[in-house]
Amino acid sequence: MSKDLSGAREGRAAAVTTDDWRLDRLIGRLPRRMRSAVRFVRQPSGRRLRIPLGILLMLGGVLGALPILGFWMLPIGLALLADDVRVLRAARSRVLDWVEQHRPHWLAAGRQ
Repeated sequence: MSKDLSGAREGRAAAVTTDDWRLDRLIGRLPRRMRSAVRFVRQPSGRRLRIPLGILLMLGGVLGALPILGFWMLPIGLALLADDVRVLRAARSRVLDWVEQHRPHWLAAGRQ
């Protein structure tokens, strides 16, 4: 049974590593201030901040018809929560697969 668990962990680790380079490239395209904030929140120690921030962004996205708040907040909130919720992590991986296939220029080496 321990082999099964270690195999599952390795598979998850491989999926997270695959997503990480793609996420790093997308984050690298952000403006400098936003890029540093996103990297700070995505650190493992940022979980206490990441979960409430992701929920607030999702709520703001639901109220997207209002001024200032927008539908753009919903996918960002989901992406933040994907670091901590396995189901969302799988969905984020599928979205990044789509981006890699259909919009590869988004993942081109940028400013970093």
